Amino acid sequence: MQPMNTTLQLLVLGPGCTKCNQLYATTEQAAKELGVPYELNKVSDLRQIMALRVMTTPALVVNGSVKLTGRVPGKDELLGILKAACV
Repeated sequence: MQPMNTTLQLLVLGPGCTKCNQLYATTEQAAKELGVPYELNKVSDLRQIMALRVMTTPALVVNGSVKLTGRVPGKDELLGILKAACV
């Protein structure tokens, strides 16, 4: 598990569609609210997305682990995912 002083590595995977942009914005909101250091990036290259074995976008990768695919969760669910990555 990751100590709190380590930066969360967050990737939003998708071609840039509306849902991908929503996931990016909601993830950024949740990470800011959590108050831990984070680095948030978008990945739109299909080869990179497929290399992570993701077939449905949008998707969220936290510290190298795919946490969700094919939907945009609410901010509370995202907070739970990010908190779990910090424990």
